[in-house]
Amino acid sequence: MKKPTLLVLAAGMGSRYGSLKQMDGVGPHGEAIIDYSIYDAIRAGFGKVVFVIRHLFEKDFREIFTPERFGGKIEVDFVFQELDKLPEGFTLPENRVKPWGTNHAVLMGAEVIKEEPFAVINSDDFYGKDAYQTIGDYLRSVYGQKNHYGMVGYEIQNTLSDFGSVSRGICQVDRNGNLISMVERTQIERQNGKIVFKDDNGQFKPLDPQTPVSMNLFGFTPDFFEYSRNYFATYLKENINNPKAEFYIPIMVNKLVGEGRAQMRVLRSSAQWFGVTYKEDRPNVVKRIEELIAAGVYPEKLWE
Repeated sequence: MKKPTLLVLAAGMGSRYGSLKQMDGVGPHGEAIIDYSIYDAIRAGFGKVVFVIRHLFEKDFREIFTPERFGGKIEVDFVFQELDKLPEGFTLPENRVKPWGTNHAVLMGAEVIKEEPFAVINSDDFYGKDAYQTIGDYLRSVYGQKNHYGMVGYEIQNTLSDFGSVSRGICQVDRNGNLISMVERTQIERQNGKIVFKDDNGQFKPLDPQTPVSMNLFGFTPDFFEYSRNYFATYLKENINNPKAEFYIPIMVNKLVGEGRAQMRVLRSSAQWFGVTYKEDRPNVVKRIEELIAAGVYPEKLWE
């Protein structure tokens, strides 16, 4: 049995931070959030990390995230998400500048992930040690199977920023812990002590603080690539001329779950999520990491 692979969605990193160097430095010795993610993945039994990046910052990225950086404890590979990576028969519209979305990024992993199950994460989210152990254990349990996927769910109240609205996948779960549906909401925030989201009509609606949400920590088996490849072509037929259209992971998951073709188990974890949605979030991330180091969860020097 091959170890599971970690697929890191990092193609938007250059535009989000302005430069890769600004991404660095949340740990006491310049460690990035990605460093802690990979450290946790190694502890959870992952054997390879694949970065989804852009050619624009390939050189800088390869110089930072080398196998030697991680002490040779995990294989490292790179794939590229570019706007013109489209199915045969489709041409990039001239006015398209926005990336095609998270599930398009996942599709890039098919070039190097062939038989092992894999987890998907955002590059700028801190998921926590137990979250990687939870998804790693699940992926090992479905090795060699098809149509059995998983995700680590977090309570919405633990995933907000104090500095602006956030986007989250709001999950509806059945009594057996399986996903019924997942809706991407792009404006969730606190207002007057309550958590609210803006619906499709532009109205703010309340959310239960314990509502499970996706933070893009998913686990898939390789059959997910074929489903995604086929449906992306269908999606483009309807949306290629919409400059804001994005092929999100929840779009693909909802289709498969809704049609009864796949099961998505919503896994609960004791891990605490935090991340850098806004630059003002960074001091809190630094503080939280310091607290985890003081508690013995991580060593002060991560890669020694």
